[in-house]
Amino acid sequence: MLKKIKQSKVLSSNIEKLTSILEEMNVHELIYILGNKKEIIKRNLYAGIFRGIGVGIGVTIITAILIFILQRIVTLNIPVIGEYIKDIVDIVEKSR
Repeated sequence: MLKKIKQSKVLSSNIEKLTSILEEMNVHELIYILGNKKEIIKRNLYAGIFRGIGVGIGVTIITAILIFILQRIVTLNIPVIGEYIKDIVDIVEKSR
């Protein structure tokens, strides 16, 4: 009988530890999301929209920085590279 009580206390303690770990990991929220198809679609839609916006903004910023650097290289008057870059910058500016 005493052995069963000890086992019961150990089991109860292990269950409490497991419960606290699962609560820290927000498993109940994950289970809710996986069980609800509308929630999955909504979250994936939002994620796709924000990724697309992020990529657009990132490409725009990187392109602007590259054009700025290329314009500075043209002002250095490096013979071969300067003319080539000048042509590229002119093409980009005409397309705006």
